[in-house]
Amino acid sequence: MIGVTAKLNVAEGKEADFEKVFLDLSDAVRANEPGCLMYQLCKDDDGNYIVMEMYESEEALAAHGQSEHFKASGAGFKGIMAGPPEIKRMKAVTR
Repeated sequence: MIGVTAKLNVAEGKEADFEKVFLDLSDAVRANEPGCLMYQLCKDDDGNYIVMEMYESEEALAAHGQSEHFKASGAGFKGIMAGPPEIKRMKAVTR
């Protein structure tokens, strides 16, 4: 399994717009990506957004990045992001 965290840098005052676009994307991921085991947006007490993702394989992660819904969501994020995401990839530690 492959884990991913991404800190998403949202422009000040654009939080509600960001949440709508992201939650629409999240619905599409859950409906269309059986290899994605978790795709959850979180917000800390300081207002920072982190998405936590878990994929069953490298292929499932690659399929996520190539999916039509993921590519199409880019237009929705224009003007509401303050910079690129800070992404960390990890291997799951399991038995």
